[in-house]
Amino acid sequence: MKKAFSNVEQAFLAETQLNKISTKISYVTTESFPQLGLLSAMSFLEWVSENPDGVVSLPLGKTALYFQSYTHFLLNNWDNEKGKELLKKYGLANTKKPNLSELTFVQMGEFYPIDPKQHNSLYNYAVENYIKGFGFNEDKALLINSDEIELAEGKHFSEVFPDFKIDLSLRYREAKTQQEQLQKQSIFKIDDWSTNYENKIRDKGGIGFFLSGIGPDGHIAFNTRGSDHFSSTRLTETNFETQAMTAVDLGGIEVSRNRLVITIGLGTLRANPNNKAIIYAAGEAIADVIKYSLESEPSVKYPATALQKLENARFYLTEGAAVKLDDAVECYYTCSPWNHQKTERAVMELCKNINKFGSKLELDDLKNDKYCSMIPDLNENTVQSVIDSIKAKLTKGMEREENQVYYHTGPHHDDIMLGIMPATNRQSRYASNEMHFSVMTSGYTAVTNTFLHNTLVHTQNLIDQGKIEMINFPDFFNDGYKKKWDKDIYHYLDSIAAQNNDEKLRGVSHRVIRALVTIWDVKNQQELKEVIFEILSVLQNSYDGGKNPPKIQKLKGMIREFEEELVWAHYGIMVKNVHHLHLGFYSGESNYENDILPILNDFRKYKPTVISLAMDPQGSGPDTHYKVLQAIAKAVEEWSKEEDLSNLRIVGYRNVWFRYNPWDVEVIVPVSLNSLATLEKSFEECYITQVNASFPSYQLDGPFSYVTQRIWVEQHKQIQLLLGKNFFYQNDSPLLRATHGVIYHRELSVEQFLAESQKLGKAMENLG
Repeated sequence: MKKAFSNVEQAFLAETQLNKISTKISYVTTESFPQLGLLSAMSFLEWVSENPDGVVSLPLGKTALYFQSYTHFLLNNWDNEKGKELLKKYGLANTKKPNLSELTFVQMGEFYPIDPKQHNSLYNYAVENYIKGFGFNEDKALLINSDEIELAEGKHFSEVFPDFKIDLSLRYREAKTQQEQLQKQSIFKIDDWSTNYENKIRDKGGIGFFLSGIGPDGHIAFNTRGSDHFSSTRLTETNFETQAMTAVDLGGIEVSRNRLVITIGLGTLRANPNNKAIIYAAGEAIADVIKYSLESEPSVKYPATALQKLENARFYLTEGAAVKLDDAVECYYTCSPWNHQKTERAVMELCKNINKFGSKLELDDLKNDKYCSMIPDLNENTVQSVIDSIKAKLTKGMEREENQVYYHTGPHHDDIMLGIMPATNRQSRYASNEMHFSVMTSGYTAVTNTFLHNTLVHTQNLIDQGKIEMINFPDFFNDGYKKKWDKDIYHYLDSIAAQNNDEKLRGVSHRVIRALVTIWDVKNQQELKEVIFEILSVLQNSYDGGKNPPKIQKLKGMIREFEEELVWAHYGIMVKNVHHLHLGFYSGESNYENDILPILNDFRKYKPTVISLAMDPQGSGPDTHYKVLQAIAKAVEEWSKEEDLSNLRIVGYRNVWFRYNPWDVEVIVPVSLNSLATLEKSFEECYITQVNASFPSYQLDGPFSYVTQRIWVEQHKQIQLLLGKNFFYQNDSPLLRATHGVIYHRELSVEQFLAESQKLGKAMENLG
């Protein structure tokens, strides 16, 4: 039986349009990711005020940022007007300020083995953010410290598992070597430690307040698909989705594939029947998992269904994460006035549900459908009105535009390519169009230490062999290195054309040398060799996923910049038209001058007529995405005070993590097989740091270009189901006959764009 909503939850529910919650676990929705953090923080403090010496387990990752920020904000402002206003608004007006020092903190999981001092260990995260950050009592805390887990013969994990690989089959088979015998004994000791950890949790009465995100496969803590609902704390393997999500933390999928985890179990969460177990989730990317988790019967396929046994269990969701729930779908159609967008969705969903082309739908099909039957003035022309609307969006996506200044932006390198490349390709064909591609962040985190190490070793070898001729020119180390950066690009592209891999690598080395001279102010060949040796020494003494020194971060970022320049050079875009803005928030130096002014100055200089950006108005994507969106919005707002922007168009696109639906957008761009091939080839040839997908999408074990292609093809099938296959392969337009994929994107006026971005901005004002 589900327990009644708390005061905080009722206050947040009152802000939504939902009038029915029929899921097997209750949930609350918010309009944005920051609001989700506020809800989580207030619910936590509400619980602590009633359970000052309770047992809590809190999230251990980047998605906890707003939860932590709002918890600090509320505690620091509990007794002033700003804090009191929030407390009153959300049901805590007469609540005494909680004291967190008597709580018992339980760490829910950890990579194993891992040095607890590493910044990417979850132990380190827990200590820094909760023991120190929240002031929890460390003596009462239950933490997972790899150094303190006793192994066979008293050895350290670096001796027992020198390659950090653990073969769990040793639990069930005979050891073949002395080292395997040591490992087998150690695995059983870890198992004993895990059982003891579980007993300590249960001796304290079990977890009373649990807050966690949910993985793309539905995992809770590290309880992946297939986990027993009665499972306890244990050493276990993970699955690909989890490995992909943790790759950034651990320095690449190559590391996360081989790293096991110690995790509390689903049974651990249910040990205390009163556990307030909260799962939070943001964004459409997780919507399918949320639907299965909340609407399915208990199943090991969906770990969160284990929480149905807890009457206090809750899901806290952004509207995007909840979008596929039956309740949310019903509210979409019934909680606000009907419009043509709803008609488009209802008809297209009907096509999918009964597997029938739009042209074959009959009026009775619509009348017998729950939502199509709600369409006002439903008649024989209703389906045709939807077909005409979608055709108009396709026509808009094929329009030839000239005399435009395009300023395409991406939060990270490859976002523009993976978002709208077929559209930009078409724009670049006309000489009257001016093209600019602007990447807002460095992107150094996407370059692994291994890649940089191998590149520097190869560069050093080329220098020793006398194959880097440019460093022999007298003025190279003075200012010669600043010239002919386009030449490096053409050298590389010529080598692609010639299918000469050696020369491609030499082209990379040319750019790396220019970067080294720029960053380290190298004055001669000897200094160049010394700098390379110094960097190699640092890398050899660094752990995977470790934080590099600032200069090495900059070097990695410049390699990513080279990749971006290579991609757009395919279409004749010069280096000077590919901009690298390095917004300050990415390096922790966020202010007007570092975040907004660089964008504003580009607007003033180039005077774009079209600006594109990755649009995630709910702020549910990677942290970078909504910070970039806000920076661009503020720059546009400032520019509007200086220029008449009534004709400026804002194009909003989605990347591989999030998708639009055809009824959400104004433009549908056809994608030919040739464009798909170009995407794949240019991605693999130019994004050299990503060829082996060290940081892959959890959706596919392969490069992001493969994921993107799959999405575009699926979207084409969605349109095809409405319009019919004949519409494409018998069309008078050669482009439509060649179409095998489509892209959806928004097209907004300045006023519309600012309104959407300001909605997110308001959710963040409280932390200002």
